[in-house]
Amino acid sequence: MSAFPGSPRVLKGGIVLLDPDSFTVLANGIIVMQYNPDTLTRTLKIKGVEEGGDRSEALRLTGPPVETFKLEAEIDAADQLEHPDENQTTARYGITPQLAALEMLVYPSSAALQNNFALSQQGTLEIMPVLAPMSLFVWSATRIVPVRLTEFSITEEAFDPQLNPLRAKVSLGLRVLSIDDLFFSDRGGGLYMAYQRQKEALAQLYRYGTLGDLGIRGLP
Repeated sequence: MSAFPGSPRVLKGGIVLLDPDSFTVLANGIIVMQYNPDTLTRTLKIKGVEEGGDRSEALRLTGPPVETFKLEAEIDAADQLEHPDENQTTARYGITPQLAALEMLVYPSSAALQNNFALSQQGTLEIMPVLAPMSLFVWSATRIVPVRLTEFSITEEAFDPQLNPLRAKVSLGLRVLSIDDLFFSDRGGGLYMAYQRQKEALAQLYRYGTLGDLGIRGLP
């Protein structure tokens, strides 16, 4: 699992958690993938005018597409267990802490649950759902985007004698939060707009073709 000496430094993908009010990075709010996935599947569902509508609307887009990411990340304790004295947490718990950090993305905090229970006991009629941190999916400097976790599964593949997992695959499904989901004028909307503008800038670097490249001189 260890890198070869002299090999180039590989950037890691990950998730950054922001305070939903101040949009500052939370303490312990940066989750770095141990190994980057071999594949990243992206799906874009186009938002256009419904079929059968006014013909004058056929080319209109009603908003940014609904973009989703799917990836499978691997977590393995092998490197850490080569030096157990330096990695006592891994030697004791395996990869359970890494898995727990990811799982907390979809759990309201126990403090928030306790507070809601206390409010219900006091007779509060309407209790607001727990506000989760803003999650940013980071996959290089050109792809930093607000997301919501929509799918999450863990396959644990090896265990130590205490049944702590030592190797696992984590499958994640992420939905990009666009300006259709966030307020355009707040920091969340600004993060999405920066992501879309980055796409536009990258598209300008593409060398577009000509009709001759397609084997035609003009259009019918």
